Amino acid sequence: MEERLQKFMASCGVASRRSCERIIEEGRVKVNGVVARQLGIKIDVDLDEVLVDGNKIFLEEKKVYIMLNKPEGYLCTLKDERGRKTVLDLVKVNERIFPIGRLDYDTSGLLIMTNDGEVYNKVIHPSKKIDKVYEATIKGQPFKEEIKRFCNGIDIGNYITAPAEIRIIEGNEEKSKVEITIHEGKKRQIRRMCKAIKHPVITLKRLSIGKIALNTGLKKGQWRYLEVSEIDYLKNL
Repeated sequence: MEERLQKFMASCGVASRRSCERIIEEGRVKVNGVVARQLGIKIDVDLDEVLVDGNKIFLEEKKVYIMLNKPEGYLCTLKDERGRKTVLDLVKVNERIFPIGRLDYDTSGLLIMTNDGEVYNKVIHPSKKIDKVYEATIKGQPFKEEIKRFCNGIDIGNYITAPAEIRIIEGNEEKSKVEITIHEGKKRQIRRMCKAIKHPVITLKRLSIGKIALNTGLKKGQWRYLEVSEIDYLKNL
């Protein structure tokens, strides 16, 4: 059976498909002993030998889907050159898993991890417009006009955000607790949006991705396998 190289790599649990494309372009992949740098190359998954960094890869027979309550102070990456802690220091499983999307180093909350490249692409693809809900503590209390700017789309530096939602849970002149809903995933987007309306983020936590919500009983640093209904939801996006 023929399959694109980066898709095969993702199915083997090497990384997300996007990261696999970067690995190919870096010349770290060999197919039958020959370095492969073209993203469009197809392989025979039954006959061809694929090496990544000199190690032969195989299809992951068991797909796993994990919910992590990420604490602050951990990176959403597989390895850090500076030796900082990553989410893989918290989730110990036999399969090679990777996070779906990212949470900043200083952001906590819901993170979904898997070795299923197809599910990964469904969740992050912009066309899906999946709502992501966050709880933030911000400095001060936004005025109506600032809330309107935030919700209608705001310039965060060479980019205008899509319409979003912000709801004040409680607050005063010193700080406010708010619930924010976006469906994009630009780098540090919520922090940049709040800074743009002059109410910078103090703390930030992701509560949900689509219909998958962080368990209230799951403490920071703890994780669990997704339930069948949650997996079905992701697969049917």
